[in-house]
Amino acid sequence: MKIVTVLGARPQFIKAAPVSRALRQNHQEIIVHTGQHYDANMSDIFFEELNIPKPDYHLAVGSGNHGKQTGEMMAKIEEIVLNEKPDYVLVYGDTNSTLAGSLVAAKLHIPVIHIEAGLRSFNKLMPEEVNRILTDHISEYLFCPTDTAVENLKNENITKNVINIGDVMYDAVLYNRELAKEKSQILEEAQLKKGEYLLITIHRAENTDDPEKMKSILQAFSSTEETKIWPIHPRTKHKLADYGLNVEEIPNLKIIDPVGYLDMLTLEANARKIVTDSGGVQKEAYFMEVPCVTVREQTEWVETLEGEANILVGTDQAKMTEAINKEVKPEYKQLFGNGEAASKIVEVLEDRLNA
Repeated sequence: MKIVTVLGARPQFIKAAPVSRALRQNHQEIIVHTGQHYDANMSDIFFEELNIPKPDYHLAVGSGNHGKQTGEMMAKIEEIVLNEKPDYVLVYGDTNSTLAGSLVAAKLHIPVIHIEAGLRSFNKLMPEEVNRILTDHISEYLFCPTDTAVENLKNENITKNVINIGDVMYDAVLYNRELAKEKSQILEEAQLKKGEYLLITIHRAENTDDPEKMKSILQAFSSTEETKIWPIHPRTKHKLADYGLNVEEIPNLKIIDPVGYLDMLTLEANARKIVTDSGGVQKEAYFMEVPCVTVREQTEWVETLEGEANILVGTDQAKMTEAINKEVKPEYKQLFGNGEAASKIVEVLEDRLNA
């Protein structure tokens, strides 16, 4: 098989690592990096740490309004696909890069492989929700991470080539967890102790584009004296500056630049609790068996809500503060496969190829 893989954002690099390893044993993969995440701490370090082959094409699209960004990606991806003539175009998740790659392939009658298909937050105000719905409806192969995702697709009358293969992010965590213990020095560098700090990540547009929501989030962080570490997304940092919101007034808060994958795994595994609006971090918290507080009204990872392993709080200051301080002892279950999702994906594609 010859497959063009379209990547653009940090979570996609993590998902791609195990799949690329499995694919490249017997097949040809062409990696297209759209440049949606272009900061070195959000992009280059992931390719290095995860040992992902360097992109064959780097489109350097950068940030911008959704239409402009997606349109520019599509024009450049189309040129590559016409030149490379792949058997499949493979996309991950729910970003503008995902939508751009899948639309180009569908228009050129090339089958789309969607990894992490079937997720739904049921909130179409989120650009990610629109991206994932459209991608699922034009994909030929839909690899789902959970039974819930399969059921979501069934409810939309999508049943052909829908397979629950588990979560490729779980593959990545299992593969890199021990490596992180050996190599990461982030706890020493940030002077953090296991189980004695909150890890914070906030980046979603539904939060960062609303100054009142960001103000409420910061007030919740100010309500606790506990040590807090926040590897801040460049976009979030700029938004806070635009709103005139000063994070330096928050007690015991350590603001650091975005960190690499191994450092992030270490920060997650050793936190007392994680506060996030990231879909990927919600899952990683579950994998690491660390309680999570999600600063959103809905989550596509509904499985993590069982037993208060993950608590949805929106941006209500009182709810955030209560959830941060609440002591919970969830039971964690094996909901996301057995860590062999990537090899299963390749097996399915090979079976279809040889059928």
